[in-house]
Amino acid sequence: MSDFFLASINGDMKRSPGQDLLSAVLPLMKILCLSMVGLILTHPKTQIIPRATFKLLSKLVFALFLPCLIFIHLGQSMTLRNVVKWWFIPVNVLFSTFIGCMLGCLVAVICRPSPQFIRFTIIMTAFGNTGNIPLAIVGSVCHSADNPFGPNCHRTGFAYASFAQWVAVILVYTLVYHMMEPPLQYYEVVDEGVENLEIEEQTPVNDISRPLLVEAEWPGIEDKETEHSKTPFIARIFNSISSLSQAALPDLDLTEEGSCSSPKSIRCLAEPRVVRKIRIVAEQTPIQHILQPPTIASLLAVIIGAVPQIKSFVFGYDAPLNFITDSLEILAGATVPSIMLILGGMLAEGPNESKLGIRTTIGITVARLLVLPLLGIGVVGLADKLNLLIDGDKMYRFVLLLQYSTPSAILLGAIASLRGYAASEASALLFWQHVFAILSLSVYIFIYFKLI
Repeated sequence: MSDFFLASINGDMKRSPGQDLLSAVLPLMKILCLSMVGLILTHPKTQIIPRATFKLLSKLVFALFLPCLIFIHLGQSMTLRNVVKWWFIPVNVLFSTFIGCMLGCLVAVICRPSPQFIRFTIIMTAFGNTGNIPLAIVGSVCHSADNPFGPNCHRTGFAYASFAQWVAVILVYTLVYHMMEPPLQYYEVVDEGVENLEIEEQTPVNDISRPLLVEAEWPGIEDKETEHSKTPFIARIFNSISSLSQAALPDLDLTEEGSCSSPKSIRCLAEPRVVRKIRIVAEQTPIQHILQPPTIASLLAVIIGAVPQIKSFVFGYDAPLNFITDSLEILAGATVPSIMLILGGMLAEGPNESKLGIRTTIGITVARLLVLPLLGIGVVGLADKLNLLIDGDKMYRFVLLLQYSTPSAILLGAIASLRGYAASEASALLFWQHVFAILSLSVYIFIYFKLI
């Protein structure tokens, strides 16, 4: 048996179970208090601070506070050696997503949601919050004087959590974006008479009445809407659909499939039909939106941290640019409280009406918050037994385990709104998951503290 599991037996015997439980619950109580402040400030009955202010705060977090936090802590911790040593962090994100997909399929089989929500069930079970929530938990845990991670808790914890974000963002803007397209059959029903009504009910892009959920984690994502965002684009490309559907759906640039008289005729003759379809889908994938402030901050931190000469010029007490990094660190300190205030504001809006069904909602929540963390313990424990993890680094293991324990990513709600697919269901599900995550995270953080 590996040290990872033996730690629960051979750990510090001076700490009682009550102290361990208190150490696990207190960080979440701090997060809950911050969220409650946000909820009270923006609740419709109080309206101490208008919703528009929280949307501006979310933009500040996205464009300023979070990039500063990522750059400072990831840049200070990053070296060429660490780039190699941390390889399992992004791989673990892929593992958690794959296992979540399998659980999502199982939930779909057991709970039998409506056919139009099967893909939605899989997505919401598979993709957890690997960004803001882990950062908030790490920041709250490290704020305690008796945390088990040592004096460098903040720096290493934020660095590990930040290093996982770029993988999640790539997955969201590629796999999730296309999986969240409206089902073809549902789109056909809408097109027969309801589509115009739905278009009239849509709020303007810059309307302050847009739910905070849409902009809570990735502000401005709906501004990236294209002509095909709310259409079953892949289904039309790869499936044979009726002439009615062809007429109803927006036109696509498929001239190379029908005729080779254009200047692209040489490529048209040489390119197989399936390859053309894949290329068309790839061209409609918004991969360019990956380069947002947090991911740019991660990229800069890795580049600067991996080059010792540049790193010594930017980071360190004697660095010429130390005054700049100190200023950025002050701004970074506002990230965690701002994230929790925004989360409280999001919860203040309450759950929207959902057609998903209580059984499927409970199934996704149980799979995401209770079953997946158990499987995550097995994955991380097996990786430790195979010597794939950094020896003796408790924070490394803690962050890996957190990737299996968080509720579904808030960003999924924004993608659902962008694609016009199950946006109300995503809002309701995210609300209930974040409510029950307080209990599940308390239990699992206690277990994680015992294991590490």
